[in-house]
Amino acid sequence: MPEEPLLCEITGRVATLVLNRPAKKNALSPELVGMLQARINEWAARDDIRTVVIRGAGKEMFCSGYDIGSLPVTDSDDRLSDLNRTNPVEALFEAVHGFPYPVIAMLNGHAFGAGYELAICCDIRIAAGNIKIGMPPAKLGLVYPWTGLKRFASVLGLAGTRQLFFSGGAFAGGQLEKMRLADIILAPDALETFTYRLASDIAANAPLALKGTKRVLNLLQHAEGMSPEAIAEAEQLTLNSFASRDLKEGQRAFLEKRKPVFKGK
Repeated sequence: MPEEPLLCEITGRVATLVLNRPAKKNALSPELVGMLQARINEWAARDDIRTVVIRGAGKEMFCSGYDIGSLPVTDSDDRLSDLNRTNPVEALFEAVHGFPYPVIAMLNGHAFGAGYELAICCDIRIAAGNIKIGMPPAKLGLVYPWTGLKRFASVLGLAGTRQLFFSGGAFAGGQLEKMRLADIILAPDALETFTYRLASDIAANAPLALKGTKRVLNLLQHAEGMSPEAIAEAEQLTLNSFASRDLKEGQRAFLEKRKPVFKGK
């Protein structure tokens, strides 16, 4: 019998979500995305869970990103419009970001692509010092959605976001701290104890103070927005990349474990 892709645990006022696809490096499948969003929304409607911890199963990977083979590469304008309007991954990120109480990403393994954006949506990122973090869209031929880039810029700053996305490489060691890719970096054997001690300390605080502070911080984060014209241009750039030959080549190269040959088309 296959294992559940998402494990949920509640201890006192601290809840844990475990991405449980170790054979697939805890990648975000459509099923897992749906389960994560449903559970986050369910817990948001309650008031007894004051802190959520998100982690990956095992010790190798927090989350390797979205299943590359599931990317909706297509030449259909209708499909591209559907992608723009109803993106379940974006809905999940909004649910995590908007959860009324603090959410902690426990980066117990490597985090890449959408897996790291999931961590960016959390309020605090605590990482083991031996992990790697990277955003590979440039290596696949993808213009990352502006909503995601905005999240990264608000957490890492524009300089850090540029370095992360332009390089497409993986960062480790002292780079994690220098680029602010994690808020707290610990020895792997100290990670879990520290994370849950912090989660318990947070959950013990006044609920109105926690909810109010998080809400105000989220409002501040969205205080400066793009114009409708800028949003339309940014969305069109992403949609164009989904219809490009380069993205198809990037997908094939990734699955075939070879270097892509991009044509700029």
